[in-house]
Amino acid sequence: MTGTLVILRHGESTWNQLNLFTGWHDVPLSPKGETEARQAGHTLAAEGLSFDVVHTSLLTRAVMTAHLALSELGQVWLPVQRTWRLNERHYGALQGLDKKATTEQHGEAQTLLWRRSYDVPPPPVDTTSSEHPANDARYRRLPADVLPGSECLKDVVARVLPYWHDVVVPQLQAGLDVLVVAHGNSLRALVKHLEHISDTDIAELNIPTGAPRRYTFDAALHATSAAYLGDAEAVAAAAAAVAAQASKR
Repeated sequence: MTGTLVILRHGESTWNQLNLFTGWHDVPLSPKGETEARQAGHTLAAEGLSFDVVHTSLLTRAVMTAHLALSELGQVWLPVQRTWRLNERHYGALQGLDKKATTEQHGEAQTLLWRRSYDVPPPPVDTTSSEHPANDARYRRLPADVLPGSECLKDVVARVLPYWHDVVVPQLQAGLDVLVVAHGNSLRALVKHLEHISDTDIAELNIPTGAPRRYTFDAALHATSAAYLGDAEAVAAAAAAVAAQASKR
């Protein structure tokens, strides 16, 4: 039997709270985000779930969400594998900007294109910028040509799927139950693959913070079920809040 997969977007960060483009910028969870992370763990425990291995990005908000959720499960001892390939999409020159102010300055259509188009990245930063990962010690051992100055979702798919196929898939095939704690766009990239969502339709997918989504698979690792766990109305409201972040209203 194949293992079960649960994906979890980190709880609200301090920059989510301020409605800023965050990307690879490292920020902590907000108090609400810490509560969301613990609640996610409580939801997983209520479903009777436990895990064999955990994967996170290299960003603090995902790392801490995983830790707080595992604390609720009584599984903080689990092996955790961390990778830059699960990082959020790099928002280039938009990182640190207010989403609504960006909409007011550049227009709703352009901002939506930067936020949600499959293959149009925001304006990049160069390697001298503090927002470029070349200037962050956690990426010092990575080849310079894999460090982005900006990304579109297509770029994120290209870096997430090798990790999925090379690392996570063998674990699931070995019958391990896997928790992946990452970000809105790295998880959108994975969901696009798992649920065969088109390049056009993926723009409408909004992944809420702190809401676990469980997948089961057949022997060929095709998804046989996919569903958010917990209160359905709360999950829907959280997804709608993500969708509205760039609105001028």
